[in-house]
Amino acid sequence: MTALKDRLLARIARTGPMTVADYMADCLLHPAHGYYATRDPLGAGGDFITAPEISQMFGELVGLWLAQVWMDQGAPAQVVLAELGPGRGTLMADALRATRGVPGFHAALRLHLVEASPTLRAAQADRLAAHAPRFHDSVADLPDGPLFLIANEFFDALPIRQFLKARGADWSERMIGADGGRLVWGLAPPAPVAMLAHRAASVTEGQIVETCAPAEAIAGEIGRRIAAHGGAALIVDYGGWESRGDTFQALRAHVPVDPLETPGQADLTAHVAFAPLARAAAPARASALTPQGVFLERLGITQRAQALARGLAGPALDAHVAAHRRLTHPDEMGHLFRVLALTPPGGPLPPALDPGPP
Repeated sequence: MTALKDRLLARIARTGPMTVADYMADCLLHPAHGYYATRDPLGAGGDFITAPEISQMFGELVGLWLAQVWMDQGAPAQVVLAELGPGRGTLMADALRATRGVPGFHAALRLHLVEASPTLRAAQADRLAAHAPRFHDSVADLPDGPLFLIANEFFDALPIRQFLKARGADWSERMIGADGGRLVWGLAPPAPVAMLAHRAASVTEGQIVETCAPAEAIAGEIGRRIAAHGGAALIVDYGGWESRGDTFQALRAHVPVDPLETPGQADLTAHVAFAPLARAAAPARASALTPQGVFLERLGITQRAQALARGLAGPALDAHVAAHRRLTHPDEMGHLFRVLALTPPGGPLPPALDPGPP
């Protein structure tokens, strides 16, 4: 039994069952026993791998996208370049390398990283030392100014709540309780939930809907800043427009595991519902939700892959071809991962994306 599991069982014994959100927050962010506080979770030796770690092409194209949006908005002289949950700094390093030749872009940017993990902050500081990154605990701590922001696989790790549709307008919240030395699932008594009133008619009895208040708050802060000062946000994650079904999951050593079995020892995530983010970000304008593969192809990933392939052979070439497929193919990350951009109201449409709902 892990030290965190002991703490959670003791807490439940004192105060009763806990929400999924409280469980996720403790498992991921507990200062002594939380998942992100105790390890580097990325890569072959970790629990999962993200798009920037698969291929340099991902970060390069994201960087060029940001630079193009910067130019389309008049190339402001000083901007806040920010990333939420930057991992090892790989995406940002690739983005900055790819944009070195864009006149004035690097001179304009000030690099700011929002990161909770001390382990990952150290990796980011080392990899991005030449750009003097400044670290923050939250988006609210970023300085004012035109904001050009990346959030790749950030929102999926924010704490969610789960509600099971009961009869009529009632919902039963899924809770985590204890049975002896085990953590177990349970349900709170049915009751109306004001924030889900608009979903009551479209969700059938017995279905689960997930909400993520922290994600909406962060999207609201990003949208407010972009509407006031200009800039753009690029959000890339797995999920869909609206939440439907139980998507709460745990991954350990690249293998799905029981989310309640080893708290603090596995990565916990849930699919992102993008519609609440788009609504929360108003008056900033949200693009249409676009599959990652389509977005990358529109930016020219195949041409970039072909250029890189000319210098490769044997296993290196095979790995490169596999990386391109993994990022873009509908059966891999190409369709499951989606892209949403936030831009100022009335501003130009960002590259490679379609207009969003009116």
